[in-house]
Formats: sequence, C-alpha cells, structure tokens
Amino acid sequence: MASRTNAHGPAPRARRPAPDVRRRRLPMRYLLPSLLLVAMLAMLMLRGYVHSEILADHRIQPEAATDKVPEKILDGGPVIDTRGGRTNSLSVPDHRLVLTFDDGPDPTWTPKVLDVLKKHHAHAVFFVTGTMTSRYPELVKRMVEEGHEVGLHTFNHPDLSFQSTKRIDWELSQNQLALAGAAGIRTSLFRPPYSSFANAMDNKSWPVTEYIGTRGYITVVNNTDSEDWQKPGVDRIIRNATPKGGKGAIVLMHDSGGDRHQTVQALDRFLPELQERGYRFQNLTEALNAPSAHTQVTGLELWKGKAWVYLVRASDGVTDVLVVGIAVIGVLVFTRFGMMLLLSALHARRVRRKDFRWGPAPVTEPVSVLVPAYNEAKCIENTVRSLMESEHPVEVLVVDDGSSDGTARIVEDLRLPNVRVVRQHNAGKPAALNRGLANARHDIVVMMDGDTVFEPATVRELVQPFADPSVGAVAGNAKVGNRDSLIGAWQHIEYVMGFNLDRRMYDILGCMPTIPGAVGAFRRSALERVGGMSDDTLAEDTDITMALHRDGWRVVYAEKARAWTEAPESVQQLWSQRYRWSYGTMQAIWKHRGALVERGPSGRFGRVGLPLVSLFMVLAPLLAPLIDVFLLYGLVFGPTQKTVLAWLGVLAIQAACAAYAFRLDRERMRYLISLPLQQILYRQLMYMVLIQSWITALTGGRLRWQKLRRTGVVEAPGSIPRQRAVQSGNDRRPVA
Repeated sequence: MASRTNAHGPAPRARRPAPDVRRRRLPMRYLLPSLLLVAMLAMLMLRGYVHSEILADHRIQPEAATDKVPEKILDGGPVIDTRGGRTNSLSVPDHRLVLTFDDGPDPTWTPKVLDVLKKHHAHAVFFVTGTMTSRYPELVKRMVEEGHEVGLHTFNHPDLSFQSTKRIDWELSQNQLALAGAAGIRTSLFRPPYSSFANAMDNKSWPVTEYIGTRGYITVVNNTDSEDWQKPGVDRIIRNATPKGGKGAIVLMHDSGGDRHQTVQALDRFLPELQERGYRFQNLTEALNAPSAHTQVTGLELWKGKAWVYLVRASDGVTDVLVVGIAVIGVLVFTRFGMMLLLSALHARRVRRKDFRWGPAPVTEPVSVLVPAYNEAKCIENTVRSLMESEHPVEVLVVDDGSSDGTARIVEDLRLPNVRVVRQHNAGKPAALNRGLANARHDIVVMMDGDTVFEPATVRELVQPFADPSVGAVAGNAKVGNRDSLIGAWQHIEYVMGFNLDRRMYDILGCMPTIPGAVGAFRRSALERVGGMSDDTLAEDTDITMALHRDGWRVVYAEKARAWTEAPESVQQLWSQRYRWSYGTMQAIWKHRGALVERGPSGRFGRVGLPLVSLFMVLAPLLAPLIDVFLLYGLVFGPTQKTVLAWLGVLAIQAACAAYAFRLDRERMRYLISLPLQQILYRQLMYMVLIQSWITALTGGRLRWQKLRRTGVVEAPGSIPRQRAVQSGNDRRPVA
C-alpha cells in the first residue's frame, strides 16, 4: 500500500550533545509490552516453582549403611534433637498420641481432617510443604487457630540427602516464608521428606539431621505408621495406627497426596475408640510438656511472607486467566480454520461454475484507474505500463502527492495515451484519492498503489461484479511479487492463506472488512454517498469498506483480479507497515462501533461483520502468543513429548489450510517449506506489532503514515522489464 508523509529537506548536521543532555527514554509503546511480557513470564515461572514443575527433585536415596549413626539415635525415640551439638532423642509418654499429617494442606482433604479433629476435640501436628502452604494459606491459618501445631516438610519435598546445605537452607527458609505469610508464625519442628522410623536413619540422612539441628530445628520422625497412603482399608489403617500396650506414639498419616477418604473415615472411628481407652490426642509440645514450637512473626518478616502468598495467588490467577485465554484462542483458531475451509470452498465452487455470471451482461464500459503516488520514482513506470497492457479500456490518473523525487515527471515523460498526472501538495493518501475521484471521468473507479502492477486481465476481472447493481465495491487478489527472499516467502504464505481465504469467507458471509489498497474497485456513486475516502484512520481502505457495508452496498471478492505488489523487504519496513495496518484497523472498528445498535444494513454489518473482524483480526492475534508461551514453558518444564506433539498437530492443521489455499490460488507449493519457520519467527513479529498497536491505542498515542522505501523489482508475470536500474544496494533499506 502506498504511504506518505510530509517531505522534508536534508537535515542539518547534528551537533554533539552536551554532557548534561538527558538520555533518551524508551517509548511507552515499547516499554509497556516489554514489562507485560516480563511480568507474564515471571508469573508463569513462579507458578511452575510453586507447583513443583521447576527446580523439583524427585530422586529418592536408596538404603545406606548405619555405622555413622549414634546407637542411641537408632534405638531411641522419634523426636531427635541435634541443636547446639546435642544428640538426644525423645519418646512420647504412655497413653498420649501425636497424630501427624504430611504433605498438606490439601483443599479437599485437609478441611475434612480438621473437621473430624474438631468434632472429637483432638489436636495434631501438620507437617506442611511450602508449595501447598503458599497455595492454600487459609487452611494453615485454620490449623493454628484451632490449636494444632505446624511443622516444616520442606518447600518442594526433595530428598535432602541429595541436596547441598545451600539448597537445604533454601527449602527451610522458603517453607518458613510461606508459613509466615499464611499464619504469621515460625516453627521449630521439622520432618524430612521420605523419612520413617528413627532406626531407619542411615549414613546419608544422619548428616542432614545434624545440619538441621544447627539451624535450630527439632527433627520429628514417627514410630507408628498407619500406612494410609496405601489405602489398605479403614480397619487396617486403625490397626496400624494403634500402639500396643498403652504406649505413647507419633502416628504418621497424610492429608494430601491423593485420595484420603479412607484416612478421614478411619480418623472418625480411631479418635473416639482410643479416647475411650484413655488416650489423649495432643500436639507434640503438649505431649512432651515443652514450650510451643510456634513463634509469632512481626515486622518485615511478616510482610515478606504476606507478599509471597499474595504473589503466589496472583501467579495462579494469572495462569488461570492465561489458560482461559489459550482455550479461547484455541476455539477461535479452529473456528476460523473451519469457517475458512468450508466457506472458501463454497465461494470457489460458486464463482467457478461455468454458468456463473455477475449480471445479465458483462461490464465493458471504460473505467478510471487512480494511482496515488508519493516518491514512487522506482516503481511508477512499471505500474503505469502494466495498466497500458490492460484488456479493459482505462483512463489512468496518477495523483502526485507532493513527491520530491520526480515521480510526476517520470509519468509525464512517458507520454502514454489516456494517462494524466494530477499534482497536489502533500496531503496524504485519502486526499490524493479524493482528488483523483474528482478528476475521474467514469462511473467505475479502480484504485491501486504506486508500487503495484496489474496483469492484463486484472481490470476486466475486477469490474465484472458491477454487473450486479447491488455491488458497491470489489476486492482484488493482491499477491506478493518479491517472494524469493525468506521474508518475502513468509508474506506470500500470509497473503495467500490469510488474506485471500479470509476474503472468500467474508464474501460468503457478506461482511468483507477490507478492500485492499493495492487492488480494489468502487462504484463512484457508492463512494459519493458515504463521503469519499476519509482520513479519520490510518487504514482508509478498511474504513471505506465498512462505510459501504453500513450504507447497504455489497462488497465482493474477485479472485482472478490479480495484482502484484512489492512487500517490505526488511523487518523494520514490515514492522512499520503492519503496525499501521493493525492500528488503523482498530481505529476503523472503533469508528464504526455504532453499527452494533443500528438497524438495517448498518445493524446487520455491526452485529455480524464487526464481531467477526474484532475476533479474528484483533482478539485472536492478540491472544495467539499464549500458544507459544505455553509451548516454550512445556518444552522447558512440562511434558516435552506431549508439548511437541501438540505443536506439530497445530502446525499440521495450518499446513493443510495453507496447502488448500495455495491450491485454490493455483500457487506453487514449494513456498510452504518455510511455513514451520514462519510460525516460529514471523508470527512472533506480528504478535509484537499487534501488542504495540494495542498499547498505542490504550495510551492515546498517535501514529503517522510511514513511507516505505521501494526498489521497483516487481513486475506482472510475463511482462517485459522496463524499470530504471536500481542505483545502489542501499535502496532496499527502510527509511531511517
């Protein structure tokens, strides 16, 4: 699409800035997307850490020798105190039971366990992990409020005998941080993951226990295992948990890690039965007549804990939103694919029937071709000469919009029949088109860009739909002419698969969103009824198309009206073009939002066309990066094989759609070789462009037309090259 900006003379030589000149700040439209991306990735990483998907270690140490473990520990009780160089062990007095629950809190089973304990006026010790505490802090708070004791069970539940002292300290401190945020306390009780009885202590686990003591913790194992994790049945759990001979015990149970309904049922029978036999169910410190293991946390430590819990909840919330978003984008993508395949097939079948006619007689009357041009010296000769080869009678009006490179003079020097040059001061593309419309002699007006060339049959095919008096505008088939580079091939795929399949679909639905600026035709009376081309948006082609729909005109697609345009050849040029397109489309949607509540043709377009355009052209591309975010996350932290298979499945569907689109347009399939790389690289660029457009719109920024530097390499297939030679390789670089 031709673009324009005000011409400027050569810039004066820049002076060296003084030392105190302020540094250039990163524009908000770049800063906000960057911050949004960083925040989203941080939330995903935090969520992965808390859900043990990142930094989790599931190794379990096999049994080792016990010769380095003191005999009094192996023969002693389940409470091991190695603080201050001590090597003591303690047992629970007779007729006292300390119920301990590992691996929680769990949102389903912990509340049920707490309810049973409360029902029978019993206390217990809950050894909680930092991950579960961070996710369900309200349950830990309830434990403390109802008089139970809480102990640490590490943050991610690793076997500490594999870990360094630094990792052990991290596991403990993070567990305490989560506990502080949840209940405002610290605890001195600790139970190692995968621990058992004291006599199971070996040369691998004993050094860990000694080190834990130097950090101020009492290690609590057990001497009675209910084996509830095996789900052996309620009766078996009760038998396993019942000590013999009235002895005291620390009983191991679980309130998390799976289905714990047997544990809850057993507990409801176990408590009253043993209470009748004289047992008391107490906290560990109550049973040992020791000071409470809990210490209140205040000040900065408390606020750090609360901030941690808040961030974890935020990460879960953000992830939930992202999951909903990816579900939405999945539905939108597959819905769009399905609609494109079905409706484009219907469109092709309809217009390719041998008896298909737009009207009772073909359109043979001359048409006016408007070519707005701003500094198109390298392209304009090819453009005009391609029109001279037209099989349909045309008059050509080249509207020179204040060019400074001699564009108008080049056209005039050609001295071609039925070609006129209209000059104006630089006023923008809409003004140039309106100026051309005012000077046009015919009732059908074709509009094209100054960097585009037509095939001989293009104009004839483009104007045939006007045989139907209800047709107000026709969209042609724009194709990428410079497709031999990688970036050109990617755009070629996009044009054929996206733009042209879309136009077939929208044609069937009667809500074509855009007449491409490179190749479009209008009924003059239709343009005059809607006020001509508007400069209210940066996408004047989308704006005028929507205006025509609202005025009741049909807008259709002519697949055989092919035009060859020069696509941007650098990332910077492509970014500039697509940024303007995206932002302009948003402006057009917003401008015509009133159609949603109007009646008649405008209301039909507003309630069908605008939602579809908003969903498929704005919302879906905005959410589409979630696919790649979760792909990357899955490759690094998730089930890699399933992630790769899912991505390959989506790619296969896209490849099938692309192949079908290429077949409809009779294009060579060889360009689809670059499709996987397009999905990895090119699509990300389009995401960033759309996000920047959103940020610009939300922050109230304004975007000017940006002129793309052209090379004049595009010609219609089979035409004789007539273009002036390119002077230097620098011509392919975008304007600075």
